[in-house]
Amino acid sequence: MFSKACEYGIKASVYIVEHSLNNQKVSLKEVASAIDSPQAYTSKILQQLSRNNIIRSEKGPTGGFSIDKTKINRINLSTIVSAIDGDSIYKGCGLGFHQCDESKPCVIHHQYKTIRNDLKTMLENTFLIDLSEDIDKGLSFLKS
Repeated sequence: MFSKACEYGIKASVYIVEHSLNNQKVSLKEVASAIDSPQAYTSKILQQLSRNNIIRSEKGPTGGFSIDKTKINRINLSTIVSAIDGDSIYKGCGLGFHQCDESKPCVIHHQYKTIRNDLKTMLENTFLIDLSEDIDKGLSFLKS
């Protein structure tokens, strides 16, 4: 459903939120290890999130990645997905056809449209802070 980059971006963002809540910055190496992702790939994803003003990247001996505490409560999964994958997840055909719409639907168009709308609602209503809290409570995990 999501690209691999988007999956890693969500995991990385949640990991960074966990540490930002405790005023801690995390290194690229820490993030990559925590989400079980190659460092070079993780670096590109974190750059993309930084360019989209979702995370902060600070260089130097006291640098690292963090998320501004004033933003943490407002960042939802939709923000991460849009920054990495764009909005194609909300518009694409379930069977991958280039031309599939209300006037010329594929065989699963109407069912898939419902799923896409539900997914959009879920992504817009799921916030990184809530996911971080679930990890703290032991209700979920980032790395199996």
